[in-house]
Amino acid sequence: MARSRGMRQTGDASGMDFHRGGGFVPRRVFLTRGNAVHTEKLASFEGALRDAGISQFNLVSVSSILPPHCQVVPKSKGLGFLRPGEIVFCVLCKEQVDEPHRLVAASVGLAIPRDRSQYGYLSEYHGFGMQEKKAGDYAEDLAAEMLAQSLGVDFDPDSSWDQRREVWKISDKIVRTANITQTAVGDRRGRWTSVVTAAVFVP
Repeated sequence: MARSRGMRQTGDASGMDFHRGGGFVPRRVFLTRGNAVHTEKLASFEGALRDAGISQFNLVSVSSILPPHCQVVPKSKGLGFLRPGEIVFCVLCKEQVDEPHRLVAASVGLAIPRDRSQYGYLSEYHGFGMQEKKAGDYAEDLAAEMLAQSLGVDFDPDSSWDQRREVWKISDKIVRTANITQTAVGDRRGRWTSVVTAAVFVP
């Protein structure tokens, strides 16, 4: 019987599932973070990407879906599949400041469903004045909330984060949440301070 258009056609060692329509679904992702300081805003951002280990790629930002069966791998393993100059898809979060002593944060949250044939969620948070743990928890909870909504988990959106987290645990539909977060304090000399976090899909 002929397969319908859009059905998975082949997989290969590159870590992608290719489809008849020409699209692909990543099977691996890694998390990374970095920060840097420079007199120029763009150079500061580039330095943060370099610190995160991803400045050598042509980065394309995508939205918030973690593909079904996508495995979270260590950064060192993920980088081993990539080549300089390659077009690389990622969920990228950044924040920058040139005010001395101002706290900045960038975080990517992750929520994985127990049923790995379902898709999960990635979320982004960036802002000022939030400590690393609080920023990470916020991004993580955002991802979990989006996943819970997509799975039809019944919860009160006006309840506290802790109350919602308990509902998600009881529902048994969310198997794991995590985050990668980078914070920094604005350079005392007023140079640009940049922070970045990313969930990088491995093509």
